[in-house]
Amino acid sequence: MSLASKSPARTSLDWTEIDLYRFFAFAFSSPTQERFEILAQPALKDALAELWQRLRCTGNFPRFDWFKNYQEYEAAYIALFDVGLPEAPVPLFESAHDKTKPAQEIALENTWFYDSLGLKWDSRCAVPDYLITQLEFLAAVRYSLENGPEAAAGSNLGKLEMDFLDRHMLNWVPTAAAKLTGVSHFGFGLFMNLLVAFLHNRREEVDDGALAPLPAHRPARL
Repeated sequence: MSLASKSPARTSLDWTEIDLYRFFAFAFSSPTQERFEILAQPALKDALAELWQRLRCTGNFPRFDWFKNYQEYEAAYIALFDVGLPEAPVPLFESAHDKTKPAQEIALENTWFYDSLGLKWDSRCAVPDYLITQLEFLAAVRYSLENGPEAAAGSNLGKLEMDFLDRHMLNWVPTAAAKLTGVSHFGFGLFMNLLVAFLHNRREEVDDGALAPLPAHRPARL
C-alpha cells in the first residue's frame, strides 16, 4: 500500500467530508513547498478553530502561529522531528516514546496489524511504527469499515481499529503531544493536540458502535 498522503487541492475545508486520519498524515508528512503553501492559507486558522470545537477539546482555541516562509517551516520540522542528540526532541516514531518494549517488538506488532488487512508498509520510505504509516493504515481500515457490505466484517474491522488505537496510537501520541507542547511550537503543537483529541473521539465512536459517523471521506482538502 502507499503510505504517503496525497496532496489536497486548494478549496474550502469541510470537516464532514474529510478523513482526519489522512488529514493529520498530510500535516505531519515531510515538508514540501506545496504542503507549506496549503497549511499557510489564512482560512486554515478558522477551520482549525472549528475542528477544535467539533472534537470537544477543552479550553479555548489556542494561539496558532504558522511559518513566514518555506525555509522556516522546513528547518523547524527537521529540528523538531528529525535531528537532535541523542535524538530529535519529538521523533515521530512510537518506539521513541514507548520504552517498555524493544523497538523491534513494537515494529513487529505494527506489522502484524498491517498484515491482518493484507497491507504492506514501504520499507524504502518508512518504518512500521512511523506516525504517517500508522495513520495511513487506520485510514485504510476506516475506509474498509465504512464501505464493507457485511456486518460481521464491519464488527471485525471495528475491533481491529479499536485495538490498534489502544495498543499503539494512544500508547504514544499523547506523550509526543506533551513533549511538543513543552518545546512551545504553536503550529505543530496544535496539530498534535488536535490529533490526540481526534484519536480519543474516534476510540469512543468505535467502542459505541458508531462506525460510520461521516457520510463519505476523501483526501483532506484545503
